Amino acid sequence: MIPSVHRESKVIVNLAAIKANVESEIKRLSEGQELFAVVKANGYGHGSVAVARTAIEAGATGFCVSNLDEGIELRDSGITLPILVLSYVSPDYLQLIHDYKLSVTCPSIEWLQQINKMSETCHLKSPILIHVKIDTGMGRIGIRHRQEMKEVVDFFNSNSNFILQGLFTHFSTADSVSIEHFELQQKRFEKARDIFPENIPYIHTANSATALWHDAWGSNMIRFGDAMYGLNPSGRELPEPYPLIQAISFESTLIQVKRVSQGEKIGYGATYEAVTDEWIGTVPVGYADGLRRSFQGFEVIVDGEKAEIVGRICMDQFMVRLKRAVRIGTKVTIFGRNGTLFNSVQSGAEYVNTINYEITCGLSDRLPREYVSEMDRIGE
Repeated sequence: MIPSVHRESKVIVNLAAIKANVESEIKRLSEGQELFAVVKANGYGHGSVAVARTAIEAGATGFCVSNLDEGIELRDSGITLPILVLSYVSPDYLQLIHDYKLSVTCPSIEWLQQINKMSETCHLKSPILIHVKIDTGMGRIGIRHRQEMKEVVDFFNSNSNFILQGLFTHFSTADSVSIEHFELQQKRFEKARDIFPENIPYIHTANSATALWHDAWGSNMIRFGDAMYGLNPSGRELPEPYPLIQAISFESTLIQVKRVSQGEKIGYGATYEAVTDEWIGTVPVGYADGLRRSFQGFEVIVDGEKAEIVGRICMDQFMVRLKRAVRIGTKVTIFGRNGTLFNSVQSGAEYVNTINYEITCGLSDRLPREYVSEMDRIGE
């Protein structure tokens, strides 16, 4: 999708905030631990390459992505640090994995057998680096059974084309007050750990939540994702051990302001009716930009004042109720700071009953990304 640069609507990413968040976590690391920045899904909507470069400045020593293309994008942008693809990559792409020097995830013994067969027809000048995923209770990809784990160990012991670089799992409730399932997953990973060699370079269980609230349990590498962007992985369930600074803002402008009479209807389905004569402003972004229809009623910030979204969000526009006539071209802040007011991504997530990750990942590529590094613009 081509960014719509000829309208005054954009996502602003403050790289100073991202740098500060990474530095705060690195200060908490113990000797021998390192931080890999998670820049999958276009850096949670912030822009993967710009975020990755900032994370390097802050001290990150590697990156995690979701798929092969995301890893290739970083390499093509000149990033040479280690990159781990966390999700499934088809063995058919072994040559690309090799050529772009990417580490990949092993989800099963069958996958290892398939990629080994593929290696017979590829030109491998160096071994493929592999991280084995243990499914301790997330239920996504990964190995669950002891016998299969033993077969995986035997595979690496007998095959020099592939190196066991990492062993990892993912905790599904590390961001929760309840620790029962977290402790179950810990026990399962400990049992798996006993089967594998002791000298594996990377052992990692710590996503942002595990790093923040469980001392990066069992990890010498931290996969730092949501928190890097200044977002609390738990929403508001658990307090942050240090201030996380929201890096993203979402801004637009008023393109029309009109006076409507009492009783006039606004928007698709006529779901809003003016209760008195009212000033209505129109903003040129909508659900095609990632602002869900269910944001009707959410308050954005116009000229330093709250303004309620009235009527359903349209594909390309939404309407707000203003307290007075406001000049066309006035800034409208959906998320971020405007005057003395601040709209957090978390507040938006709560309004539409989702998580903060989904809000930022949903901001479409139609919105241009503008990058700033201004300490006086970070945080609430």
